Amino acid sequence: MASAIGGITVPDSVLGRQITELVRDTAPPLLFHHSSRVYYFGALSGQHRGLIFDPEVLYAGAMFHDMGLTPQHSSAQERFEVDGANAARDFLRQHGIAQADIDTVWTAIALHTTPGIPQHMHPVVALVTAGVEMDVLGLTYAEYSEAERKAVVHAHPRTDHFKEDIIQAFYDGIKHKPETTFGNVKADVLADKDPHFHRGNFCSVIRQSPWAA
Repeated sequence: MASAIGGITVPDSVLGRQITELVRDTAPPLLFHHSSRVYYFGALSGQHRGLIFDPEVLYAGAMFHDMGLTPQHSSAQERFEVDGANAARDFLRQHGIAQADIDTVWTAIALHTTPGIPQHMHPVVALVTAGVEMDVLGLTYAEYSEAERKAVVHAHPRTDHFKEDIIQAFYDGIKHKPETTFGNVKADVLADKDPHFHRGNFCSVIRQSPWAA
């Protein structure tokens, strides 16, 4: 039985159990536990804000949000968020989930590293990003009680060097396709890890366009 934290539990359904099994078997423990914490922090954030959301749909978004970093789901040309969104879409279609819910999960995963947009969208989209921003960046650390934080980490422990471990996981998942980091936060990861990385420049792209003026 999954831990209950502040009234939040992992959905005890066929779909919930299958999501847990798939992600546990596919992603390394670092990402499995991170994704599980994202679910709990996201759901707790929804509870704090009084948002109405389907826990099963939120669980799918949270658990698949980093699947694009795994070799099984990493493409040669798409952003890792899109790879994860596509993996979730394919899985949910196989399980007969409504297209509207699939679209919501896809959007939540695709936008989870795009600051400033998700919080204005569907609660599931907003809460996947809220969970990520809490667990990775600690942006809303003070909005959770100490008891909530301790309970989540007890259920799904952080590694001793989680900050560096998650940066390394990002790097390992995207280093073969640096062009997908143009205009997004993963460029910071490559710049941190690869001294030979050169960022794409938005202004340079404009100036090099074929338009005469």
